[in-house]
Amino acid sequence: MRHKILVVDDEAENRSFLKGILEREGFSVAAAQEAREALASAGESSPDLILSDVAMPGMTGVELCRRLKADARTARIPVILMSGAHKDEKDQAEGIDQGADDYLLKPFTPRLMLAKINGVLRRFAAPDEFRDVLKDMGLTLDVQARTVKSGKKRLALTRKEFDLLTTFLRKRGRVLSHMFLLETVWGYDPAVYNDPHTVESHISSLRRKLGPKVSKLIVNVPGVGYRFENK
Repeated sequence: MRHKILVVDDEAENRSFLKGILEREGFSVAAAQEAREALASAGESSPDLILSDVAMPGMTGVELCRRLKADARTARIPVILMSGAHKDEKDQAEGIDQGADDYLLKPFTPRLMLAKINGVLRRFAAPDEFRDVLKDMGLTLDVQARTVKSGKKRLALTRKEFDLLTTFLRKRGRVLSHMFLLETVWGYDPAVYNDPHTVESHISSLRRKLGPKVSKLIVNVPGVGYRFENK
């Protein structure tokens, strides 16, 4: 499952350029042209990382970072700021002070950008992201073998049901929007396809197969998506 990156830049050419580089590296990419749009998108779609320009009209990238880190829904999303105008040490220090996890000075090479992104993602990855076997509530999910057992009984899950369950177990306690699940599990572009019924029908089937004890942990968050409860 691909990491999702939200690119924030007021210049369409820059957004397109960065999106192209990131998608070629296997990332799922969303884009916002200003900070307020990015705030709404981050709250709804739970990106794994935000890459934001600093100098933008209305709200700067530094202020965007401060607001993201002050909101419980988005506080744990890592942010990398990038700037060609604000390059002094004091500018970089201000960004870091407001919660930025790294700072890119323009112009930068794609190689450096990707190295910083991958480095930040490694630092923020939960331990479960590196595990091949996930266990919870009597379930044993082997990511590599793509098998799931409830106790000693093997469950017959479809490919998408398995990927849904893997995503829930790896992101326990987080609210996952329909958009996030469609992008992460199905690989759909939400600008092209964003029908929550696809997610709802698969989760309904998954709940039946998991049984009442585990299925009750998949909680519907009205108007947003789903959360797999921590015990």
